Amino acid sequence: MSRSAEHTFSKPTEPVIRLLAGLGVEGDAHLGKTVQHRSRVARDPSQPNLRQVHLVHAELHDELRAAGFAVSAGEMGENVTTRGLDLLALSTGTRLRLGETAVVELTGLRNPCVQLDRFQRGLLAAVLDRDEEGNVVRKAGVMGVVLAGGEVRPGDPIHVELPDPPHRRLERV
Repeated sequence: MSRSAEHTFSKPTEPVIRLLAGLGVEGDAHLGKTVQHRSRVARDPSQPNLRQVHLVHAELHDELRAAGFAVSAGEMGENVTTRGLDLLALSTGTRLRLGETAVVELTGLRNPCVQLDRFQRGLLAAVLDRDEEGNVVRKAGVMGVVLAGGEVRPGDPIHVELPDPPHRRLERV
């Protein structure tokens, strides 16, 4: 669990975060109904905030450490670090029940940017890949909006609720 009240790249870990319905992570710089990411605010500050919560799978951290990067929870800007859940394979509209009451609906993939290289040289390329057809694979996590609020702690269960078919692959958001 991580959050930062400032627009910093990395976010310090917390023993608990509170998700607020329709807004995001309490005390996080990206909290809001409309876009909070500075580049998106500059383009159109009235856009809905589809990036209220950022989730990254801990297996990505493992992969990056094996490649020589020093990364851990919160350091790539995520709010929630998961383990044992293939976030990237989930579809748009998937609902994740976190802890007792919080629900996050996935809106898309994080579009990794140059800030990753500012954090550690070569990290941007390390979180991008290509599939068999040559399409870009973004591995830097998923984004979502908070449908129901609540407290979330490390080790809390995550229950996956897929949307009704047809399922749509997550795209960058």
